[in-house]
Amino acid sequence: MTRMILVLLLGVFSAGGSYVGWLSYRNPCSGEGLDCQLEWMREELNLSSAQYAAIRAIHESSSAQLVALSTQVSHLRRELAEFERERSTVGQIDFLEFARFVENRRVIDQQCRASTAALVARISDVMNDRQRQRYLALLSGTTPSSNPTRIN
Repeated sequence: MTRMILVLLLGVFSAGGSYVGWLSYRNPCSGEGLDCQLEWMREELNLSSAQYAAIRAIHESSSAQLVALSTQVSHLRRELAEFERERSTVGQIDFLEFARFVENRRVIDQQCRASTAALVARISDVMNDRQRQRYLALLSGTTPSSNPTRIN
């Protein structure tokens, strides 16, 4: 009985160690810096040093706008939580305020979509056709097709 438990524990620890090893192999980047976050592109798309530097510069130049949009989205989430709290405790909400919230959310969602599309377009312009096709397929979660799509 003791031997069986020992074998099972050894199996569990071996499986856990293998899994952790596989995760660290597939995701060598564990930091928060821009270089660490962009490293997957360098490896997955086989970017040259010049391409990587250009993509890094694009991300750095758009960083302020992305942080501002992120702040606005966080504010909207807090505001929605407040509406929900008011609805659940009081049983009613100010519909004019909620309409304003919905309009603000629509505008910010559109800004986020436009910002993301512009960032993807600028980055894909740095790549050759094969890299661009692979990049867009990775972003969309599909496999690359035989004819590359350009975002312009």
